[in-house]
Amino acid sequence: MRRVREMMRYRFEQELGYKAISLRVGAVPSTVRATLKRVADAGLRWPLDETLGDAALEASLYRDAGKKTGHRRCPEPDWAQVHRELKRKHVTLQVLWDEYIAEHPTGYRYSRFCDLYRGWAMKLPVTMRQNHAPGDKLFVDYAGDKIAVVIDRLTGEVRDAHIFVAVLGASSLTYAEGSWTETLPDWLAAHTRALAMFGGAPALFVPDNAKVAVIKACLYDPQVNRSYAEMAAHYYSTVLPTRPRRPRDKAKVEAAVLIVERWLFGRLRRRIFYSLAELNAAIAGLLAELNDRRVLRRVGQTRRQLFEEIDRPALKPLPAEPYVYAEWRRRRAGLDYHVEIERHYYSVPYRFAREPIEARITAATIELFHKGERIAAHMRGSGNGRHTTIPEHMPSSHRRFADWTVERIARDATAIGPCTALLCEKILVERRHPEQGFRACMGIMRMTRSFGAKRIEAACSRALDIGALTYGSVRSILDKNLDQIPSSPPVESPPVDHPNIRGSRYYH
Repeated sequence: MRRVREMMRYRFEQELGYKAISLRVGAVPSTVRATLKRVADAGLRWPLDETLGDAALEASLYRDAGKKTGHRRCPEPDWAQVHRELKRKHVTLQVLWDEYIAEHPTGYRYSRFCDLYRGWAMKLPVTMRQNHAPGDKLFVDYAGDKIAVVIDRLTGEVRDAHIFVAVLGASSLTYAEGSWTETLPDWLAAHTRALAMFGGAPALFVPDNAKVAVIKACLYDPQVNRSYAEMAAHYYSTVLPTRPRRPRDKAKVEAAVLIVERWLFGRLRRRIFYSLAELNAAIAGLLAELNDRRVLRRVGQTRRQLFEEIDRPALKPLPAEPYVYAEWRRRRAGLDYHVEIERHYYSVPYRFAREPIEARITAATIELFHKGERIAAHMRGSGNGRHTTIPEHMPSSHRRFADWTVERIARDATAIGPCTALLCEKILVERRHPEQGFRACMGIMRMTRSFGAKRIEAACSRALDIGALTYGSVRSILDKNLDQIPSSPPVESPPVDHPNIRGSRYYH
C-alpha cells in the first residue's frame, strides 16, 4: 500500500501524468492508471485520513477482487471432497476437473477451478515447520510401490522387492535398499545396513505405527516390538513412533519416499533384475548420485556435504559388533524340563519344569530366560524333533541313567569278560530297540559289586550255554551258586549200526 499512497500523492499533489508517476514508483503506466481508477471508484480523497491503515486501504480498493463477474451460473464444487480425492494415488486436479466438467459442461474452466481450490485450501489449518537437530532422528519407512525381480530365468517367475527408505532429519542423507518382505528380520537387517552406511547411530528411530515396529499403537504410551527396542538399545538409541494416523510427524521420510520413488523407479523402469543383490547394486549407484551430486536448491549444497558438516559429528559411534537379529517367544518348560522351539527341544535346569520361559532366538543360539534371568544357552539345532540336553540340567537320578549308551555298555561289559560282553550284546540285539535292554545289562554289570567280576563272567558263560538271555537268569545262577559248578563236557554218542539204516550209499 506504500506504492498506492505514492501514486496518489504524485497525482493529486504534483498533478503528474501516468507515465511520469510510473517512472517514479517503478510500475508500468497501465498499472498506475488501473490503481488510480480503483481509488476514484472507492471514493477516496487526498490527503487520506491518518487513521486509515494499510489493511483498511487495501480492503477499500480490492474488496471485489477474486469475485467472478458475469452471467455464468454454475454449481460450486465440493472442495472438501476434491481435497480428499487429491490424497488418493495418481489423482490430480486435471483428473478431478475432467470429471467435474463432464457433469457440469457450463462449469468453471480449468484455470478458474484450480484458483478456487487453492483459495479454499489456503484456509486449511497451517502445518508446523519441523526443525531437526543434527544426529537426532532417523526416519524410516517402506515405499508404497515395489520393483519386480526375476527369480527364475527359465520360467520367468517374478517376485516383488519391497524398498526400505531411511533419511536423516538434519541433512536429508538418504538410504534405500530392496528386501523380499517387510517382516521383522528384513526390517531390522535394513536398519543395521543403513547405520553402517551412515557410519553412526542417531538418538532416535522414528517409524510409523506398522505392526513390525509397534505392537500396540497409542498416543501416550506406544508398545514397541521387543526385538526392535533391543536393536535400538544395542546402538545406544531408542524408538519414538509417530502419533497414530499422523503421517506429517514423519514428513521428512514421506518426502524422501516420494523422492526415492521418482528418482529410482523412473530410472529403473526399463531394467530387468535377476537377483536382489543386483537390484541393490543398482539402487546404491543411483543413491550415490542423489546424495553426492544433486545440489539442494535452498542451501546450495549436496546431501553428502550437509551430512559431513552437520550430522556426522553428532552421530553416536557404532558398537564393535553389529546387531544380531533375535526374536523373543514365550514358552513353557515341559514335565521333562525341555522347551520346544521350532520342532527341537532344549533343556533348562529341572527345577524350572512347568515354569513359563522366554526364549531369545538368533540364527546360531537359543537363550532361555526365567523372570529376566538367563537360565540356559544352547547352540541352535535343526527342527528334527530331537533333544539338546545339558547333563547339569538333569536331576542326579536321570543323569546316571542318561549316561548309558550302547557303546558304553559294550565297553564296560568287555572289561568284565568276553562272556559278559557277548551276553550283553545278545540282550541288546534281541530287543526291538536297544534302549529296552539297557536296564538288564546295567543290572548284570552292577552285580559285580556283590559277586565280583569272576563270578559274573562264569554266570554269563553258563547263561549262554543254556540260552538264558535275561537278567533274572543270571541272578538265579549266582544265587544258587551254579556258576561255581563246572559244566560237564558234551558226551559223544556211539555210532549206530543197524540193517534198517540205509546209509549214504542208498541215495546214490
